[in-house]
Amino acid sequence: MTVRTVQFLAIVIAALALIPSGAHLAALPNKITMPQTEYFTVQAIYYQWAILGLLWPAAIIMNVLLAWLIRSQRGPFWLAILAMFCFVLMLIIFFIWTQPANQATQNWTVVPENWDALRHRWEYSHAANAALVFIALSSTILSVLAWRPSSL
Repeated sequence: MTVRTVQFLAIVIAALALIPSGAHLAALPNKITMPQTEYFTVQAIYYQWAILGLLWPAAIIMNVLLAWLIRSQRGPFWLAILAMFCFVLMLIIFFIWTQPANQATQNWTVVPENWDALRHRWEYSHAANAALVFIALSSTILSVLAWRPSSL
């Protein structure tokens, strides 16, 4: 695989990961104060979005591969590492805050007593992840822009 191919794939995967994260962030101001019934109804739009979570490990793999391929250039290397770290942090946030809320509510089909606290964890964990994926995408793009092909 050439450096340019890996760079392209790293950017595309990060950009695709920004779409659902950005959608969650954009919806947050409208959803955070919804009454319980309306909130649970709206949450149903996210059924089948779990498949999009595969973009995160794919982005980790692509940025690790990118970092390895361009390791001779410090700036681009560290930017690819930063992007990879952002995606790792996103997974950590998901498993600490988002997934427990999904489990406690059976994917927002059961209303536990603490549903409002779970809503806040779920919404703000997605907001944090939106910021992280934006930083990751920006870092990957900057890595690509800073990288210089070796002269033969």
